[in-house]
Amino acid sequence: LPQRLASLAAAAREETWQSRQQLQAQQQEVVRLQEELSRARQDGERWASALQRAQREALERQAMRGAEQARQQELIRDMKERLLELLREKDALWQKTEGIDTPMPGPAPRDTGLCSRCHKDFRLLSRRYSCSRLCQGKVCHACSMDFGKQGRCCLICYQQRHPQAT
Repeated sequence: LPQRLASLAAAAREETWQSRQQLQAQQQEVVRLQEELSRARQDGERWASALQRAQREALERQAMRGAEQARQQELIRDMKERLLELLREKDALWQKTEGIDTPMPGPAPRDTGLCSRCHKDFRLLSRRYSCSRLCQGKVCHACSMDFGKQGRCCLICYQQRHPQAT
């Protein structure tokens, strides 16, 4: 019987030793898992912080875009108003100038070798005519009108005398 007790005690010690080994391994595993859980929580906090920051930045960008869009719409509205003002001014000026006649032709240029209207050189084949009306300038055939016995006059003088012809 003492031998049987000794063998049972040895078996119990062996089982106790194995249980302690398993307990130590499990404790080490628990410590490792707790460290991993701590790292995961830190990562989660960092990701949550980054997400909040990104959402805040997105809201700020959206607000800035909204403000810029409002400024651009206001600018467009102002430009349209200014365009309408300018069109009204143009129409008013057009109405004021509608009855004004064309100006009298200026004096003929001193260079008698050029047509006073188109500045073409008088040559052997291009004749020079003196305007018999208002300006007394020297004009070429293309820039003058024939009045038969009364002579030729420049187109500007003709248009002033006969406004319905324009």
